[in-house]
Amino acid sequence: MNIKPLKGIHHVSAITANAKENYQFYTKVLGLRLVKKTVNQDDTSVYHLFYADERGNPGTDLTFFEIPRAGRTYPGTNSISATSLRVKNDEALKYWKERLTSLEVDHDEIKEESGRLTLSFRDPEGQRLILVSDEKNIGVSGGKPWDNSPVPVENGIVGLGPVVLTVSRPERTIKVLTDLMGFKEKLGYIRDEDQKPVRVFETGEGGTGAEIHILEDHQSNRERPGRGSVHHVAFRVEDEDELNKWVELLKNSHLPNSGFVERYYFRSLYFREPNGILFELATDGPGFEGDEDFEQLGENLALPPYFEAQRKEIEAKLKPLDTKE
Repeated sequence: MNIKPLKGIHHVSAITANAKENYQFYTKVLGLRLVKKTVNQDDTSVYHLFYADERGNPGTDLTFFEIPRAGRTYPGTNSISATSLRVKNDEALKYWKERLTSLEVDHDEIKEESGRLTLSFRDPEGQRLILVSDEKNIGVSGGKPWDNSPVPVENGIVGLGPVVLTVSRPERTIKVLTDLMGFKEKLGYIRDEDQKPVRVFETGEGGTGAEIHILEDHQSNRERPGRGSVHHVAFRVEDEDELNKWVELLKNSHLPNSGFVERYYFRSLYFREPNGILFELATDGPGFEGDEDFEQLGENLALPPYFEAQRKEIEAKLKPLDTKE
């Protein structure tokens, strides 16, 4: 079966307990654009918020499910333990250090890892995030920051960078990444904070928008997810025809999976790698402008056509969230 390589990271989906505060932080502090305010299609009683570049280009979406009763996260192994956000260059990281300091956002110092400058920080719920400089990046191109962002365009976040997986048995995850998904290993690095080795894998054109970083931890307990944890990572597939090839491949590989799933804004396929982390394959299109104009993205509650008949019932269950500010 002739399947094209995965193109990189598509989106990362995380958990918040408070949609209003989450919206304030990711739009007003980080300067991302809310490109879609919709619901979790598997539980329409909660919001699903998509933050991204100016129009939600593939590879730029950091999304959140609101679970109001979500408890705290107990970090551990077999988890998506950090999500990176790309900025254009090293100078932008200096801007971000000053900005995070002035806004009293918990952050570390700028340091070099894997040949790039990085800046780790946490959102108010403890979401583990890393700003990464694209100064020396060669690979998947980033998106375009929104002109109306409170962050100057030259310093804006241009997309998702490497996703860090902490796993108890890395050989099992690596086998799926390389043998099934077509990732290739590149030069790894030693993590500053604990001197642990990190193995790096890339797909497609490679670079910051197409990397998975693997950290071994067989001593900690499995992470107990809650607010501030990551639910899943999605990888980019060209189109629906390619996704159907992946559906067939996973079926033939006898790896339990969801099969084809219609998400309206993209089409998906879900499966868990052997350490239990949820992976999604998602198509680059159709995108977020099928039900809203570019200028109004994220301002109103958007529902896929197959939920439109239930709009009154769905809206009645949701707390109002003003995203026109």
